[in-house]
Amino acid sequence: MKGQGILISAFAFALVIAVFAVINVDQVQVNFLFAKTNTPLILVILVSTLLGGLTVGLFGMLRIYKLQKTVKALEKRVGEQPSESDKFEASYAYDGVKESDASDEQPENQPDGEDESKR
Repeated sequence: MKGQGILISAFAFALVIAVFAVINVDQVQVNFLFAKTNTPLILVILVSTLLGGLTVGLFGMLRIYKLQKTVKALEKRVGEQPSESDKFEASYAYDGVKESDASDEQPENQPDGEDESKR
């Protein structure tokens, strides 16, 4: 839906520029750094609009490229980090207790079958 709105806006803008350019067909003098020339105003308007659009598009593409590069770098960084379960297993193994041993152990001060709430 957002893409359609942008496309419709672009066509409306292009239509306004085209109408404005067609209305202004007079000859104008364009001064370059090294030369002067007489050119129809319609050409000046259309070329200026085209160059402006290309410039904006180029900067937009450059920004998208940089953002994609950042996303790839961050995804790589996230992939290299251990997950929460890996961290838990590593700290649990560091304590010297294996996972299978932890469920079988009884506290030393309690006899089998008794728990503290019954005392």
